[in-house]
Amino acid sequence: MSKILFLTSSPYSGRGLPYSTENEFTSRMQKAVEKYNKALFITASPDNVERTDDFAFGVKYTAEISGMKFETYNVLDRRNQNEAKRLVKESNFIILGGGHVPTQKKFFDEIRLKELLEDFDGVIFGISAGSMNSATEVYAQPELEGESADPDYVKFFPGLGLTETQLLPHYQDIKDDFLDGKRLFEDITYADSIGHQFIAIPDGSYLYSEDGKEEIMGEYFVISDGMIKGE
Repeated sequence: MSKILFLTSSPYSGRGLPYSTENEFTSRMQKAVEKYNKALFITASPDNVERTDDFAFGVKYTAEISGMKFETYNVLDRRNQNEAKRLVKESNFIILGGGHVPTQKKFFDEIRLKELLEDFDGVIFGISAGSMNSATEVYAQPELEGESADPDYVKFFPGLGLTETQLLPHYQDIKDDFLDGKRLFEDITYADSIGHQFIAIPDGSYLYSEDGKEEIMGEYFVISDGMIKGE
């Protein structure tokens, strides 16, 4: 089965505006939607109906004003998780929404998404957390207050296995952040990169994969063994 991956940081160019045209994103996505147009939005916030519906609407609306038209567009969250197998089977364009990485991971496990995607043929469009959870091994960079100091917080866990690349989105916004009194990157993420490789991408950059060939479209930074390259 063939999978086309668009694993983004954020694909947006601004509120109420079309998708970003940077790095051929919109042109490649338009071409993909011509063939794969039965969409399924899978949330990262299964119990937050308002957030899920707003996010799902935003993706669909932005696609439409960017010249992409879906034949069908469904949403998968806690309300209909028992229909996950059918919904995935009937879709050929899967959207993995953004949000809290561990929360989304738990929902993916509950609906057995990795298993459901084994025979999937079509497009997988990841946004932020959805892109991170697409990796074979996910690095859940601490995000909420207390997570980096919590000895029980799990930073590494199995993901969907769609790529070996461990993405860190929104680099331009979070590279100077502090969390739990520590620098998010220099004191936390760099230490976690010992024996690992993370690819930090700003909004506008994305991982693109077709026929098993991957490339990072746009600017990116490699974080490995406590160091960063690309800046």
